[in-house]
Amino acid sequence: MAEREEPDQYERQEGHAANPRRSAHWFAAEGRSGMLYRSWMRNQGYGPDVFDGRPVIGIASTWSELAPCNAHLDRVAEAVKRGVWMAGGFPLVFPVMATGETLLRPTAMLYRNMLAMQAEELIRANPLDGVVLLSGCDKTTPGLLMGAASVDLPAVMVTGGPMLNGKYRGQDVGSGTHVWKFEAEIKAGRMSAQEGHVAEGCMARSNGHCMTMGTASTMACMAEALGMQLPGSAAWPAVDSRRFEVAQEAGQRIVAMVEEDLRPSAILTREAFENAIRTNAAIGGSTNAIIHLTALAGRLGVDLALDDFDALVRDVPTIVDLMPSGRFLMEDFCYAGGLPVVLRELDEAGLLNSGALTVTGRGVGENVADAVCWNTEVIRPLAEPLQPAGTGTAVLRGNLAPSGAVIKQSAASPELMTHVGRALVFDSPEEYHAVCDDDDLDVTPGDVLVIRGAGPKGYPGMPEVANVPLPAKLLRAGVTDMVRISDGRMSGTGFGTVVLHVAPEAAVGGPLALVRTGDRVELDVPARRLTLLVPDDELERRRAEWVPPKAEDESGYRWLYREHVLQADGGADFGFLRGGRGSEVPRDSH
Repeated sequence: MAEREEPDQYERQEGHAANPRRSAHWFAAEGRSGMLYRSWMRNQGYGPDVFDGRPVIGIASTWSELAPCNAHLDRVAEAVKRGVWMAGGFPLVFPVMATGETLLRPTAMLYRNMLAMQAEELIRANPLDGVVLLSGCDKTTPGLLMGAASVDLPAVMVTGGPMLNGKYRGQDVGSGTHVWKFEAEIKAGRMSAQEGHVAEGCMARSNGHCMTMGTASTMACMAEALGMQLPGSAAWPAVDSRRFEVAQEAGQRIVAMVEEDLRPSAILTREAFENAIRTNAAIGGSTNAIIHLTALAGRLGVDLALDDFDALVRDVPTIVDLMPSGRFLMEDFCYAGGLPVVLRELDEAGLLNSGALTVTGRGVGENVADAVCWNTEVIRPLAEPLQPAGTGTAVLRGNLAPSGAVIKQSAASPELMTHVGRALVFDSPEEYHAVCDDDDLDVTPGDVLVIRGAGPKGYPGMPEVANVPLPAKLLRAGVTDMVRISDGRMSGTGFGTVVLHVAPEAAVGGPLALVRTGDRVELDVPARRLTLLVPDDELERRRAEWVPPKAEDESGYRWLYREHVLQADGGADFGFLRGGRGSEVPRDSH
C-alpha cells in the first residue's frame, strides 16, 4: 500500500511568525522538534490536518469515580469536544485532580491548592491556546479557576450540574442538609438506623453534585456570576440533556474566545467579584464562597478584603428559597429560571455591575436582560424576599477573632444572634465527637461549643466540621440549635448558629487557643462582635503559657501545606501562589 501523501499545511503556517497561536510553538515547529510533537500526537489517530493552525483547546477534566459528584464528566467532556470540533478547533482532554469532598480524607480543602497548582502547570506546559474547565464537587470549581487565572489563557468553565431532587416518603430531601437532619433524628431516637439507610439512597438518585444550595451549587453560581460560565448553565441538572447542550456551546465559545483573545484577567475584575458577593447573598449561598473568592482574587491581584463580604451585602436580601435556608432544591431553581433571573433582579435594583465583561464577550447585564422568572415561590422578587436585606453573611470581629470570623445569618436561629454563654472547649473535632453522646456530659442549651484545631494549619486543611451535631441528650430534649464557634468551615449544605473561619486560628496562637471551659463568650451579630469576656491581663498570662501544637508531618504535601498556607482571611491559598505567572511557553528541550 502506498504511503499517504501529506498536505502542505505545515508550509501554509510559514513558521511561528505567521502563526501567532501559542500552540504553534509545538505543532508548527520545524525540524526534529516539530516532527516529534506531531508524530506522537498522531499515534492517537489524528490526521495531519489538525496541525493546520487551528486553535488547540484543552479540556481540563476532574472526572473520577472517586469523586461521585464528577463521575459523569467524561460524557460532559465529549459534548465539549463536539463543540470545539464544530467551531474549527482541536480539542484535547486531560485529567486534573478530582477533589471530591464526599470521600477524601481529611478534607478536600487540603487538596484544593494542589488541584490549582496541577491545573496551572499543565495548562502552561502544554500546547494549548484556550481551556475549558470541567468541575463539579465543591473544591474543583475554585481550584480550576485559580489555576486558569494564574496562567491567564482564554478559559470558560462548565460545571457538572446538580443531582435531581431527592425524594423520601413523598417529600423532597436535600443532599447534605438532610444528612444533618436525619443524623439528629437517629440520635434523638425518632428515626431507626434502617430508615436512615433507606433515606440515604433517596438523597442521591442521579449523577451530579449536591442539589441544595451547598458549596458545589454556590460555586457553580459564583462562576456564572463572575462571568466565567455561560449564562444559565450553573443550574441545569447533571442528567438533563441541556447540560450537554451547554457543554457543546462552551466548546464552540472557547474557540471564539481564543480568536478574540478574551482572557480571565479581563473578566475577573473587582466589579466581577462584587457581583459574585452580592449574588451569593441573594441566593443564600455557602460561606465557603468567601474562602474561594478571596483565594481567586489573590491570584489576579484584585483587591478584595474580608470586610467586603459584609459591606457589599447589607443592601441585598435573600430571594432564592432553597435549602438549607429555604424549602426548594436546585432542580426547582433551574426550572424557575436559574441564576439569570437573580442577576436581572439585582441589575434592575442597581445592585449589579451591569457592564462587567463575561465569557460571552458581552456585559453581564446584557446577558440577563431578557431573563424570565417562571416560579416566584422559588425565586422571589426583591420586594418580597425570603429574608430581608442585611441577613446575608456577617463578618465578626473582636478579641476572639481579630482577623475576622463569619456567620451565615440565613441559616442561623434568630434568637441566638445575640447570646452570652459558657464556653465548652474541645481541642479537636474528634475530642468533641468522643463525648457528645455521653449522657453525663456537662452541657446546657445556653453553652457555647468551641471546636478548635480545625483551621488551615491545625487540622490541616480546614475541614467542614464546625457545625458539629448537638449533644445527644440535648437533642432528645428537643434542643435544635446552639452557638458553635470554630476555626474550621461548615458545609454549604449545613445550618445552625455557627461562627466559622475564626482567624487567626488556634494552631498559630490565635485567641481561640486561649479560651478555657467556663469562660464567658459573647456573640453579637447585629453589632458584628465576637468577644471573649476575659480580662486582657489574664489572656496575656495564658498566652505566655501557651505551647504550639506539634505538627505531625515533617515531610510530604501536608508539610508543604502547613508551611505555606495562609489563614482563612487570606483564602487559605499558598502564599507563594498569589499573583499570576502567565502563559509564557516553556523551553523546548528537544
